[in-house]
Amino acid sequence: MSAEKRNALGRGLSALLKDTESVNHGQHTATNKAAAAAETEVNSLGSVNEIKLSEIEVNPFQPRTDFDQEALAELADSIKLQGLIQPITVRRLNAHSYQLISGERRFRASKLAGLTTVPAYIRSANDQQMLEMALIENIQRENLNAIEVALSFQRMIEECNLKQDELGERVSKNRSTVTNYLRLLRLPPAIQKSLRDNEITMGHAKALISIEDSTKQIFLHQHIIRDGLSVRKTEELAREIQRAPVKKEGKQPEPISFQLQKIQDDLASKFSTRVKLKIAGQGKGTIEIPFLSESDLTRILEIMEW
Repeated sequence: MSAEKRNALGRGLSALLKDTESVNHGQHTATNKAAAAAETEVNSLGSVNEIKLSEIEVNPFQPRTDFDQEALAELADSIKLQGLIQPITVRRLNAHSYQLISGERRFRASKLAGLTTVPAYIRSANDQQMLEMALIENIQRENLNAIEVALSFQRMIEECNLKQDELGERVSKNRSTVTNYLRLLRLPPAIQKSLRDNEITMGHAKALISIEDSTKQIFLHQHIIRDGLSVRKTEELAREIQRAPVKKEGKQPEPISFQLQKIQDDLASKFSTRVKLKIAGQGKGTIEIPFLSESDLTRILEIMEW
């Protein structure tokens, strides 16, 4: 029998029990550490944590594109005095890297305020969840303009493979509301820009959508801007335009091609009034630009640099 074995036997039962306890204690400690680490990770995903601004990248799915610099500066001043009251929400990419899910306005203002860290909720989200969460958070808290909402709805439908009723459930809107937003994207660019810049309201836009002819839409849109028409008056004029019979004076002009239709729409946007291209054949034709008054004519001539 070797000396090592004799020593082990000679130490007695109590010594062996102590060795067993020591091994078990070591295993138990390791298990506890792993459990504690897991618990810490779980807690960090549900609690507010201070995160370095330098470790946060912006959300590529952010639906908001315009940030009022003056409003950001005001928020930054408030943050300097009071700190950031409402935490942002991020997802963990790795140990020292996060991606913004919601709260980009607060994130930008915190940078302006000179903060180095911000309070944040840490969540786990895939790209589809990122897009949905950013959209929902912004609609509920940041009041996106109607065009931004419409573009975001369209993106969710295309990228997340959602139907309109499924999208409505995600954002707590009924299907008709979702449809009305999406229809805004069928308006001419000049009208979309006017809606985005708050020159007209959603009510005005819905009335304009009811008009099928884009040149007539632009014509009425210019009336709204110039004369400050109410939504009710706009709706009345839109109904009159839709009911107006189509004039048939002699031979009807040939339908214009898609390319010429695009030129016609671009000219209508440029002059903010109805423009008509009439094609006579063999590449010949005329451009009609109607005006409503002498001042309107002056405005058009100034655009033409006459």
